[in-house]
Amino acid sequence: MAGLHLPVPQAHPDAGPGELRGDDGRRPRAGVGMTTATVQRTVHAVPTTDGARLHATVSGSPDAAVTLVLAHGWTLSQASWDDVADDLAPDVAAGSVRLVRYDQRGHGRSTWGEVADDEVEIDLLGEDLAAVLTALAPTGPVVLGGHSMGGMTIMALAAAHPELVGDRVRGVALVDTSAGQLAKPPRTAAERLQQRLLPRVGAWAVAHSRRVDGWRRRVPPSSPRHQAMVRGLLYGSAATDAMVLRGAEIMSASSVRSFAAFYPALGRHDKAQALATLRAVPVEVLVGETDKLTPVRHSERLVGALPDAHLQVVPGCGHMLPQERPDLVAAALRRLLENR
Repeated sequence: MAGLHLPVPQAHPDAGPGELRGDDGRRPRAGVGMTTATVQRTVHAVPTTDGARLHATVSGSPDAAVTLVLAHGWTLSQASWDDVADDLAPDVAAGSVRLVRYDQRGHGRSTWGEVADDEVEIDLLGEDLAAVLTALAPTGPVVLGGHSMGGMTIMALAAAHPELVGDRVRGVALVDTSAGQLAKPPRTAAERLQQRLLPRVGAWAVAHSRRVDGWRRRVPPSSPRHQAMVRGLLYGSAATDAMVLRGAEIMSASSVRSFAAFYPALGRHDKAQALATLRAVPVEVLVGETDKLTPVRHSERLVGALPDAHLQVVPGCGHMLPQERPDLVAAALRRLLENR
């Protein structure tokens, strides 16, 4: 995908919120009031039809009026939603919302199933989300939130299961995401060569992941070089060093395979036609003003196809709004939850 480059994340045998945040998967943030109420929390392994097991965390009462399901982005994990979950903790503790977060296939603690690397598509993630809904939110209204590849996952769900939208799915938040056109057509001989070689390079990296991991360990997330690269690609000018370090840690817990297998799938993603299905429900669209991976024009295309959607372009922020401005993301989700 010409013009889209991310640092290859460091492999982790069993990455997820538990390793990175402690047993409860939560690190308190300054300025966020933490509730003392006891919140029911369960961990699940959701099976898919091809044998993958999706690691999911459910917080809140099964009797809550609405379930919120959050899907994360490429080379991240459900831990990338931690700050938003902190903001929503009072709602969950009050019993008004049930929160479901899960690791996408091949990310965090979720397994790959039987899919081959050259069969990986965003459509597969849409079916995975359908499996999560069937297993963990089989009845009642649902609001969906997706960041980056997670937003694309929601579009894939809408394309494959339009009957869910408006019936079960009552609202959608699309954060730093796109309906397609991420891969620019190669214009030069060098770009055409890059397009031909990238799949081979990715396959080589997966086959030699131990060697690649050794190279990556030389530049760990704590190193200034690593953080400078992550900051430049993913964050806006308002991001703190702590935010950047945290994002680097989450990315570094993903495998070489998750990077290599999903990279071409992102370039092939095209769900512009599916947006018509989302017109049946309220949609919140948020994007960082300086997002380099899914620039503002992608969100503008979304609202062009969704005339009733609410667009927020957030100054000083990049591609990581769930970290950079979790308060705004949580506020958008609350609007959807209240209007479901």
